[in-house]
Amino acid sequence: MIAMLGGMRNRKSFVVAVALAALIGSGTAGASADRVAVDRTAGDRPPPCASPSGPSEPPALKPTTVTTIEQAYRCVFANYYSGPILDSHALLVPAFAALTQELQRRGLDRPNATLPALTGRKDADWAAFRAVYRKVVDTLPADPEIRQAVAEATMRGLVGSLDDNHANWNRPAPGGVSLGARLSGIRPPGVADPAATPPAFVTEVLPDGPAAKAGVRPGDELVSVDGVPLFVNGVLSQGVLDGIVSPPAGKAIRLTLRRPATGGTVTASVTPAPVSGPEPKVASRLLSGSVAYVALPAFFPGAADEVLAAIASLRKKATPRGVVLDLRGNGGGSPREVARLLGAWSHGRTTSYWCDVRDHCTANQTDDTVPLLGLPLVALTDRDCASACDSFTSTVKDLRLGTLVGTRTAGAVSGPGAGYLLDDGSVLILPKIHEIGANREVVNTIGVAPDHQAPTTSADLSAGRDPGVAKALTLLK
Repeated sequence: MIAMLGGMRNRKSFVVAVALAALIGSGTAGASADRVAVDRTAGDRPPPCASPSGPSEPPALKPTTVTTIEQAYRCVFANYYSGPILDSHALLVPAFAALTQELQRRGLDRPNATLPALTGRKDADWAAFRAVYRKVVDTLPADPEIRQAVAEATMRGLVGSLDDNHANWNRPAPGGVSLGARLSGIRPPGVADPAATPPAFVTEVLPDGPAAKAGVRPGDELVSVDGVPLFVNGVLSQGVLDGIVSPPAGKAIRLTLRRPATGGTVTASVTPAPVSGPEPKVASRLLSGSVAYVALPAFFPGAADEVLAAIASLRKKATPRGVVLDLRGNGGGSPREVARLLGAWSHGRTTSYWCDVRDHCTANQTDDTVPLLGLPLVALTDRDCASACDSFTSTVKDLRLGTLVGTRTAGAVSGPGAGYLLDDGSVLILPKIHEIGANREVVNTIGVAPDHQAPTTSADLSAGRDPGVAKALTLLK
């Protein structure tokens, strides 16, 4: 997809892992799910959302029903960070608004689609919501696609009301396709970065993907999609992004691109197709003969040890005078890997805090079993450095373990998420805690500012330049 391939791929891998970890135990199949939802009495409850207990085959997707929505509603209260103090209004009003907006978008608005009176009592409010939802759905055309779209919109409204970058509802579309490229200015899960400025440009092209086959190159500036400008009055258009982040299968998309290296404009017709990106892995090399460069695309299991092994291998070729750790495009991953890698630069230090909704906090520590490297560190950052990457870089800055070069990080580090399976085969991801930095500052939504600004522009990519690496080498002289 034209999106954050690193971050999106990592989150997709996590969701797939969650789905593989357990089977749905509801026993409700196919078309009968709607009937069960209709026949449920006010005192009944669906099976609670389930945390996976071990490896298994992913469950087949089933229709999303009012029962699924109830599972998610109760799952939020039981498992989300602010569940203990959350008010039912906060969930149900946005969910109902999303429902009515989907009806209007499809020309199917209904006179009975009116929000019921809510009291703040979770069970009573859900019963009232469910009754109206069922009445509305019963009057819709008997088209499974329409009913599924209405249910999905309601679910996304409910989960979106949390306004939490680690709270997501994932229901993978069958036969998902993508463009096989990565674009600046997009944040997971495919939303416009409010800090984005024109031009948006291609930062990575997946080898042998649709975009590569159409001649798209890194650094190409995306001027328009099917003739529609990507920026309107300096603001990145979410509507245009939606068409390229989740493109329809089988329909070619016409991209108008400006190529900075030549100054010319090219048009590429890209037909979305299934794309399987490579698994993230560490890459390393020596810079200027004596600087260890290591690129870490994600904090995947074993990532810290791979980084340390790469540095040890480079040490056999030369005595490094420092390490350049390239975290650009790193979409996050395991907190354990963050602690291990930080342990290579400091011991006995608090790296961050995990706090509950009442501000009871637990300190996270460096992994002191990791031998200290004793080498200066320069970490390269960008707006795609998110989640665990935010956490790592904030600790480096707070504890003065190294120097940050590049641009501000994503600020997408609300707290580690846990996955919960719902009865339609989808996965709800909710964080139980929120994270603050080593100096007790909030990094989430703000990000980590670099010590030295060194943004990579479209012209740099098009010409094969890397200002971040160039600046890091001057700092490690």
